[in-house]
Amino acid sequence: MSYDLSQLGWDETFASAFRPFDRADAIPGRVLRSDRGICTVLTATGATRASLGGGVLLDAARDPAGLPCSGDWAVLRQWPDRRTTLELVLPRRTTLIRRTADKDASGQVLAANMDVVAVVEPIHPEPDDARVERLLALAWESGARPVLVLTKCDTTGDPEAMARQLGELAPGVTVLPVSVRTGAGVDAVREQIGPGRTMALLGRSGAGKSTLANALAGAAVMPVQAIRDADGKGRHTTAYRNLVTLPAGGAVIDTPGIRGVGLLDTGAGLERAFADVTDLATRCRFDDCRHESEPGCAVQAALSAGALTARRLASWRKLSHEVRVESGRRSARLARRAH
Repeated sequence: MSYDLSQLGWDETFASAFRPFDRADAIPGRVLRSDRGICTVLTATGATRASLGGGVLLDAARDPAGLPCSGDWAVLRQWPDRRTTLELVLPRRTTLIRRTADKDASGQVLAANMDVVAVVEPIHPEPDDARVERLLALAWESGARPVLVLTKCDTTGDPEAMARQLGELAPGVTVLPVSVRTGAGVDAVREQIGPGRTMALLGRSGAGKSTLANALAGAAVMPVQAIRDADGKGRHTTAYRNLVTLPAGGAVIDTPGIRGVGLLDTGAGLERAFADVTDLATRCRFDDCRHESEPGCAVQAALSAGALTARRLASWRKLSHEVRVESGRRSARLARRAH
């Protein structure tokens, strides 16, 4: 079976990056899944299993974020004994990466080369505003375009009102209410992808990511499990990152359900996710305003006028503090390495 890689996003940018490695025994491919040093990769002639080459392992020892991940484009080498090795990960266009909980707070890549990141949040039993804000910051940080997908919209009488309410947490982000059970809104999500485009699904376990991936693919390509009606929680169904090709072209990357998300230290995604607050902050009288009791504070004025909620301001403060702490930790790590 042959595949048109352009339907999965292969374009002149990736082709140009591949050319220096183009030889008789080398082919390009896109990583569908990575499992303990073995990758499933889709090439023009079909899916193949590839072990990691020595160069990839050496680079990963320096920076684990360099390991192949779902969505990566890679250089494969085909050996005379029919082995296939993944020799190089081509430069990523976008990267969905979260901070890990280890002492070094290194980055864990969840997906690569996606055009859209769908933050998936269930309407039932109740959306978590703080989680939505945190995941949107992570999505903006990736370099891809975020959308907010509200699943299980058949459980509420007015999903559009819920979408408008949560849209206040997502300035500049398209909000899509969806019910896979009834089919409502699925086509609107599908329109965000299309030939040559990739969407990554990001959300907690039980949010309905795998169910949505199956609906988009038109087949049961990802396992799903029932969740508890009381709190909407369940076991982690998807324990790995997986790229799913779509019949009409394009792809979806289903990521594991995540309980906690640590932000990295650049703060660029946080600024986009809280564009309403950061815009207010630029209007303060003093550049070093702490937005507490200083005269001429536009943030406090918006709070008093009801244009900004105390909860949203507190969430911004919390995440801003987290980014500052991580920035300090990163500087300390770099200083240790320099010595």
